[in-house]
Amino acid sequence: MSSAHAVDPLVRQFADEYPFRSNFLDLDGHRYHYLDERPSNDSVDDHAGTLLMVHGNPTWSFAWRKLIVDLSRNYRVIAVDHLGCGLSDKPADFAYTLDGHIQNLSRLIESLDLRDITLFAHDWGGAIGMGVATRMADRFRRFVLFNTAAFRSTRIPLRIAVCRIPVLGALGVRGLNLFSRAALHMAVEQHERMTPAVRAGYLAPYNSWANRIAVHRFVQDIPLKPSHPSYDVLLGIENGLAQFEHSPMLFVWGERDWCFTTHFLDEFERRFPRAETFRIADAGHYVFEDAHEKIIPRVREFLSSTQELNRILSQ
Repeated sequence: MSSAHAVDPLVRQFADEYPFRSNFLDLDGHRYHYLDERPSNDSVDDHAGTLLMVHGNPTWSFAWRKLIVDLSRNYRVIAVDHLGCGLSDKPADFAYTLDGHIQNLSRLIESLDLRDITLFAHDWGGAIGMGVATRMADRFRRFVLFNTAAFRSTRIPLRIAVCRIPVLGALGVRGLNLFSRAALHMAVEQHERMTPAVRAGYLAPYNSWANRIAVHRFVQDIPLKPSHPSYDVLLGIENGLAQFEHSPMLFVWGERDWCFTTHFLDEFERRFPRAETFRIADAGHYVFEDAHEKIIPRVREFLSSTQELNRILSQ
């Protein structure tokens, strides 16, 4: 495990947006990047636990930056970059499957011995994060899920299905970077917030054919049929969700998301009737860009209330 004090050359163009120190975990010779931010006095409430932020596709830990800056004043915050994403290595020889990403995140949790985890997950981060939680349930306490899924679905937007077409998909996603670039417009509603620095932050890690391998593999790894290699893994996650029925849970949902629509929220609410829901009518898929100023106080309220309950129960 190592830390990097100097600003990564990739980050310099948007350093003000991403003022964090990098950390790396060695995964069989590949560097797995993560942030580990905490209160400056290093005094974290014993009942606060750790906030673990898990991104989706085609984002990276940059997406959580507003929440990290605020919440790390009171909580330890870990935010990862999946292998192939962000500032992590992008090896050509990694399988880039759901199970592979779950195993990588599990190894980080074990390496840092994270416990009393509150999972923050978005997009693919839902399946990956809940996949880890179902396998390491004793380490997870609370869940904050943003426009995501952790169960099977055959709903796939045409604009994503096109990216799965052999040859054509690779040319569009890896050759022209259409998937990441399109997301800067299609995944947000408040377009004025996508300043040049913010746009650079989202796109910088995916600046070549080789560096866009994970973006394409995530699209290919969507398991729509039982014959898909990741189908049984997702089914296992889905079957394991019930064990968290009584866990504190908050759904934060941008209602204008064309990908993870409110249909997915409805399914989560059906599975977790005790969960809290925070719907944001004028936010899209990148809900943390459209509405971070609304999300942060609501998340703080959720963390404080469940934290106080945990303190009472532990007495």
